[in-house]
Amino acid sequence: MRLVLVGPPGAGKGTQAEFISAHLGVPKISTGDIFRANVSQGTPLGQQARAYMDAGDLVPDEITVGMVQDRLAEDDAGKGFLLDGFPRTVPQASTLDDLLLQAGTPLDVVLELVVDDDEVVRRLSGRRTCRNCGHIWHIDFDPPSTEGICDSCGGELFQRDDDKPDTIRHRLEVYYEQTSPLVGYYAEQGILVGIDAMGPVDDVTGRAIDALRRYGQ
Repeated sequence: MRLVLVGPPGAGKGTQAEFISAHLGVPKISTGDIFRANVSQGTPLGQQARAYMDAGDLVPDEITVGMVQDRLAEDDAGKGFLLDGFPRTVPQASTLDDLLLQAGTPLDVVLELVVDDDEVVRRLSGRRTCRNCGHIWHIDFDPPSTEGICDSCGGELFQRDDDKPDTIRHRLEVYYEQTSPLVGYYAEQGILVGIDAMGPVDDVTGRAIDALRRYGQ
């Protein structure tokens, strides 16, 4: 099965991607992992990407798409894959469709994790990061034994700037402007399935698996 996972920041895409890909027996492919691998290995595309990143510029779509195309050509993706974090825009989605059509392997389904803005803010703004070891705690879901102190190493916990409510709401605005049009794009193709992403992780995973059963998985 070939599928894409979409949803706003804080919807739980990374967590659900792990569970769903394991259930399907296909690799989880995230753009973050692809970027790190290409940059660390010094591939031609990685070198191009690093030049833009070092200059503080966005990496052009053609470089990102090239990395994704190379990753999808690897043997483990031959029987399917789950894309997490790509595509982010309609032009990227259109390019991906063209690549997969040429290979005779179009997408089967796009799962949208649906969660309201207030829940996103609660999830992300509750995170606290250890200055020493980098472990991430949550004031509601995974609190440390002592407020402000990391259980793992005793380091000080702090709230990162990108986990502050105002920043989170700005990230949501960017998502709705740039990425949410993907929902309409895939809905027009008839392959979009919305999943209620509120509630416990296991419940969300169960809903996703139930939805995929409609596609024979």
